[in-house]
Amino acid sequence: MKTALILLLNDYADWEVAYISSTINMSEEWTVKTISTQKEVKSIGGLTTKIDYLLEEIPSQYDLLILIGGNSWTNDDSDIINLVNNTLNNNIILGAICGSVDFMARNGLLNNFKHTGNDLSLWNTFDQYSNKDEFQFKQAVRDKNLVTANGTAPIEFEQLILESIDYAEKNEIEKTIYLHRYGFYDYSKKYGNPFA
Repeated sequence: MKTALILLLNDYADWEVAYISSTINMSEEWTVKTISTQKEVKSIGGLTTKIDYLLEEIPSQYDLLILIGGNSWTNDDSDIINLVNNTLNNNIILGAICGSVDFMARNGLLNNFKHTGNDLSLWNTFDQYSNKDEFQFKQAVRDKNLVTANGTAPIEFEQLILESIDYAEKNEIEKTIYLHRYGFYDYSKKYGNPFA
């Protein structure tokens, strides 16, 4: 069984986690666990989430780490920095979206990767960020074992993560993404009604 860890901070952006977590959790080969700095967090949409593991409790073996954005990423939590560094250094896939990418930029964690984010101008005062030339003006970007996305790109984020972890055959991933992007009826026109 492979494990995906999803880091949720208080005031997390619930729309950024929905597609990727639900898709991964549908696989019999994967389990999804939430992690945080506190035992319970609330999303921007008011959803209360009970956390599976505090940062100091997370299992030593995991196969994917996802950082979900929101309004609490202005912190410089050393435990999160260490977790991100360990994940990247051990060549484990890491996905970061929205405010969590800002956190990575501010703490110098994007300096060895092509990446994207909400907007490059937001990082002008980040002394530890020294990789402006590798910023890509795209919804989501994959480079090596890092996937980054802006806060309006949960579906693009999902696709690059699924491809990065070899979740399924490429055509199956494309069908999943098509369904999420265009909806059931357009999906049925292109691929056929899955319930028929």
